[in-house]
Amino acid sequence: MNLASIVKPFNPRHCRLVLACALPAALLLGFSACNRRGHRVLEVNYVSAVQATLRDQVATIYNRVGTVKNGERVDVLEREKRFARVRTTSGLEGWIEQRYLVDQRTYDSLQKLTQENLNDPVQAPGVLRSDTNLHLTPGRETEHLYQLSAGAKVSALKRSTAEKQPGAAPPATKPGGKASGPVLEDWWLVRDAQNRVGWVLGRMVDIDVPLDIAQYAEGQRIVAFFVLDTVKDTGKEGTDKDVPQYLCAVTEPHDGLSYDYDQIRVFTWNVKRHRYETAYREHGLNGVLPITVTNENFDKEGTLPVFILRVKDDSGNVSQRKYKLNTPIVRRVLAPGEQKELPLAKTATKRRRR
Repeated sequence: MNLASIVKPFNPRHCRLVLACALPAALLLGFSACNRRGHRVLEVNYVSAVQATLRDQVATIYNRVGTVKNGERVDVLEREKRFARVRTTSGLEGWIEQRYLVDQRTYDSLQKLTQENLNDPVQAPGVLRSDTNLHLTPGRETEHLYQLSAGAKVSALKRSTAEKQPGAAPPATKPGGKASGPVLEDWWLVRDAQNRVGWVLGRMVDIDVPLDIAQYAEGQRIVAFFVLDTVKDTGKEGTDKDVPQYLCAVTEPHDGLSYDYDQIRVFTWNVKRHRYETAYREHGLNGVLPITVTNENFDKEGTLPVFILRVKDDSGNVSQRKYKLNTPIVRRVLAPGEQKELPLAKTATKRRRR
């Protein structure tokens, strides 16, 4: 037999075909090997605990290989019951309890919430009573990511309510009494020092009201306050100082109310008696936050501080009311064609010491 008939001549096209078939197979084997070693990224998660330990194995006895902090991004490589194997942005790998992780959707939703409320007017500064979570929506069982420490300063933006125990039976009523609904508690939408926005349980926030006006709360709850302007007071010793004049939104000291505030008070400073006095008070409001404070020019009166309230009627429609302060007088500013409504309760017309 002729050797030339056995050995076929070299065919470049055949070589390319073999390589084309072998390359995908090699890649498939490579990916399979990656899967077995747990290096393929399943999804991206974020750490919701203040700090969490990374361990080398899922066992009672383990070695600590590192730590991750609140808000840190990690790649999830593998999941096993209560634990997930993750890799940090620095390349560190280890196992972490899955309850300390939230998914990308929660992270993106919190970023969206922050962007939507980043420029909202501050209704009051506050201080956290204890460590608390920033929730995506009001509610103890809702999703959260960031944790704020006790004593952290926040800016209160909006108020809402949520059921204290969703799905729980309403409290029992006495015979002949009216049936009550679920127990509601207040929540505040806040912005922290890092401009992160989220909902926190209302009782965790102490509204930082200046003592000069907090002492006149009369058992009510001040939910928002604003500096309208300042006046110069020489004082008894003749030392000049700028004293702020305030607008306060006040409500009953109960959670779960259908309105954010039901009265407003304006405190002006008496430069002769060196004390605060109530220049204006209005009751019976179905007020909705936020309140806006600005300045506006009124021709002969000059530029005056202005505040705008949002008030809901019985049908649920929200309208705006504008007021101006020409110390010590507060007056309603009507829009063109707007008719002055009859007050729901008496409005203070005389200055009272408060």
